[in-house]
Amino acid sequence: MAEATVPPDGQILRIKGRRFHVVERGSGPAILFVHGLGGNLHHFDIPLWGAMGEGYRLIAADRRGSGWSGHIWGDDGRLTTHASDMVALLDALGIDKAVFCGHSLGGAVALAAALDHPGRVAGLALLAPLTDHASHLPPAFRPLYIPNATVRRFIANTYGVPAAVRHAKEALDFVFGPQHPPADFAVEGKALIGFRPSHFDATSTDLVHVSQDLPTLQKRYGEIAVPAGVLFGMADQVLDPMANGTALAGRIAGVDIELLEGVGHMPQFAEPERVADFVRRIAARAFSQTDAGRA
Repeated sequence: MAEATVPPDGQILRIKGRRFHVVERGSGPAILFVHGLGGNLHHFDIPLWGAMGEGYRLIAADRRGSGWSGHIWGDDGRLTTHASDMVALLDALGIDKAVFCGHSLGGAVALAAALDHPGRVAGLALLAPLTDHASHLPPAFRPLYIPNATVRRFIANTYGVPAAVRHAKEALDFVFGPQHPPADFAVEGKALIGFRPSHFDATSTDLVHVSQDLPTLQKRYGEIAVPAGVLFGMADQVLDPMANGTALAGRIAGVDIELLEGVGHMPQFAEPERVADFVRRIAARAFSQTDAGRA
C-alpha cells in the first residue's frame, strides 16, 4: 500500500552497491540535508526548501534503509557508516564540499562526517541535533530499541508495523509537539512510506547503533574547525536543548547557537523561514571561508 500511495519522486542512484533515493533543487554551493531517526528526505524539501530561496544546490537523500533507499536485513546503522554514505553521495554527484544540515540523528551523522571526512564538510547547520550520548531515550522510542538483529527482523515482519500504525498519532504528536503535525503528513508528507517492515528494521538498527559511535565522537567535537551552528526549539520533547545544543558552546569553536521559544523537535515545519535564515547564514559563512581559502 505504501509503495503505491507514496512512490519515489526523486532520482535513484547506485552508491556503494546499493540504491539511494535523492532529490535536488537549484544550483550553486551545495547544502546536503540529512534526516533523522525514522524519517525521510521529505522532512526537508516539503517544509523548508521553498523558504531557502535561490543561490544554493539543495540536496536531500533517504539514508540507507529509510524512505526509498535500499534496505538490507542485518545492515550496519552506525553513524560513521551513514556519514560515509553521504560523502559517497557527494562523490556520485561530483561535489567536492557541502554544508551538512542534519536534523536530530541526522545531526549526529553530520558531526561524524565533519570529524571523519573534514575535507568534504564546508560547514554544519544542525537542527535539533542528537549530540549527547548521555541523553535519555524518550519512552516513545523504547519499543524500537531491539539489540538482537534476529529478534528485530521477526518483530519488523510481524507486529512491529501494525503497532507503529496503531500508535502513529501519539508518536507524531510527541515528535512534533507542542506544534501539530501537518494534516496531510501521511501522504503529502510521505510519512506513509515508514510503515513497512524494512523501514521499521532500519529505524531500530539506527537507534541501537548510536551507542557504538556517539560516545567517541562526542570526545572529538573540539576538532571541528568549520563554521557551525545549532538551532533548537526550547519546547523540544525529544532531545534536551541544553545537553544537545547549548552545551556545544564550549566544545565547538565559534558555534552559533539559536534557540526558538515555544518550538518543538521539528523546527523546519514550525518555523521554516527562521530555519532557512539560519541555514543560509551558516552556508554564507562556510562558503565565504572556503572561497577565501582558495584565494
